[in-house]
Amino acid sequence: MDSEKQNETDKICIPGMRLSVSNKEHVSGPGTYELKGYIYATLAGILKTEEDPRTKAKIISVESPRTPSILPKTGDVVTAKVTVVNSRVVQCIILCVGPSVLVRPYRGILKKEDIKCTDKDRIDPYKCFRPGDIILARVLPMTEIHWYHLSTAENELGVAIATGMDSPQGVSMVPISWSEMQCPKTLVKEPRKVARVIPENINQALFPVNQNSESINDNGKNKS
Repeated sequence: MDSEKQNETDKICIPGMRLSVSNKEHVSGPGTYELKGYIYATLAGILKTEEDPRTKAKIISVESPRTPSILPKTGDVVTAKVTVVNSRVVQCIILCVGPSVLVRPYRGILKKEDIKCTDKDRIDPYKCFRPGDIILARVLPMTEIHWYHLSTAENELGVAIATGMDSPQGVSMVPISWSEMQCPKTLVKEPRKVARVIPENINQALFPVNQNSESINDNGKNKS
């Protein structure tokens, strides 16, 4: 019986292969996604099963020697760069998972209804994000094989670093409210869905330290 379980666990998978049902006893892990009650592989690799010590559920994952060990998973806070904004969705590339910089970027998508937790029907993505913005977002359960589904519907999530359309090169805007940022040089204001704080997990090797970051923390204290 043990040998049968071992063979089942270590079997070779290909992208799109159905691995297991998705329920309280079986949950999707790295290298997999959940769709319509089943767990599927997103990678070509080896099927692995681990028990979550907290919930006792089996975590179904796929390990591949050609992919980095760090992959975005449900619940992670990631750092991403906005690439496309339209009236329904915001597209971005995921650069960091927590404090770890990814070896390769992954594509993320932020739907209109997941930008804020209130007034979802009246949200205008153009007033929340612009291409080039660096944002903090949380990974939601995966529903598409080629995209990570993201959310900024928490106060701590949203735009962390942004440059105004008319700002001088290298000058980042600073938040003046939870819905506006301002260029310290031109004083031009632009709407954004502003993150509450800039955490340390924004990699300083990728993004230059903003000399006005203290203003962000000060604004956070004033808000509270």
